[in-house]
Amino acid sequence: MEAFIFFAGIGQLCVLVASALVPIKLNWKTDLQALPCLHRQLFWVYGGYVVLAISALGLGSMANAAELAKGSLLARYVCGYIAIFWGIRLSLQTVLDVREHLTTWWLKAGYQTLTVLFATFTAIFAWAAVS
Repeated sequence: MEAFIFFAGIGQLCVLVASALVPIKLNWKTDLQALPCLHRQLFWVYGGYVVLAISALGLGSMANAAELAKGSLLARYVCGYIAIFWGIRLSLQTVLDVREHLTTWWLKAGYQTLTVLFATFTAIFAWAAVS
């Protein structure tokens, strides 16, 4: 379990590559100009919080893989939180309409890879939370 958690931590950090592409591929600089300044700022704040959360989950998983695998009450709680975090993100894959943005084979492949990663993170941390 420790190795699964450690490698899931690496995978979570890899998700940040896709996160970095979101403002570029969705053309935030231009498309958000129609919004009031506060709304534009909130997009960036929310995006920053998501990056911070994913960074913390990834680095925390890598640095504390042994502790998280031991199954203490706190470890189970943290693993349960991470499983819920990624489970919600996985469920969003079914409702977000991304078709118009998946214009190349590598964007389509990346999207499918993210779906697999989200499912894997959910499974690993759910397993760690209940075992």
